[in-house]
Amino acid sequence: MHVNNELQAYVDSGQNIFIAHGKEAEGAANGALVLMPTSSPGFVTKDGQKFDFTSGRINTKSKFEFIYGTAEARIKLTDGAGLWPAWWMLGDGSWPQCGEVDIMEYVGEKDWISSAVHGPGYSGETPFVNRLYLSAGNDITRWHIYAVDWTPDCLNFKVDGNLMFRVNKKMAEHYGKWSFDNAKFLILNYALGGAYPVKINGVKTPYNGLPEGTIQQIKNHQARMLVDWVRITKMD
Repeated sequence: MHVNNELQAYVDSGQNIFIAHGKEAEGAANGALVLMPTSSPGFVTKDGQKFDFTSGRINTKSKFEFIYGTAEARIKLTDGAGLWPAWWMLGDGSWPQCGEVDIMEYVGEKDWISSAVHGPGYSGETPFVNRLYLSAGNDITRWHIYAVDWTPDCLNFKVDGNLMFRVNKKMAEHYGKWSFDNAKFLILNYALGGAYPVKINGVKTPYNGLPEGTIQQIKNHQARMLVDWVRITKMD
């Protein structure tokens, strides 16, 4: 699988998606899910496109979907320019009408993460995006709980229980239809480069949004997204 003009092909491989235990779990007591990009020069997808990197993406489409409640995950990340791991939700159907909720995106600066909402009339360069700047010593390389509280007319984004951003129905309807009254499935993925990182770091070579130093991290298996747990609490 490959999307969004990113630099990786998503593959079903134990090299890119696996469970770590003990020291490798980096503090997750019962083990951690790991999504890890790898250097795979000349990898060819089933439709004939070539990539130099492969990575992992998992979702619950057709397995688990929900509407209204809290979606949260405890996540630890590796710092590196051009890395783009994310934790998000998406509805069935065509985008952006289906509605997208980006609970956590990291694009290569370790002192902040962003959250965003996409729907018809407010997608892509969405007006609904916000950053949370993390305190020194408590950046993205530490464990954090990234969450969204979802009600029929509001999305409240939180980090470690603290509100960082809110988008409500009236705000969205200033631009287009509120697209958050349908069930969503969950997604965890690890992208490399692409439109969002390059806007942050301006790197054009050797790859769009991905500098040489980060490529060496990937080759050394040092770029990882660890997930301790994912929890969904539905509204009563």
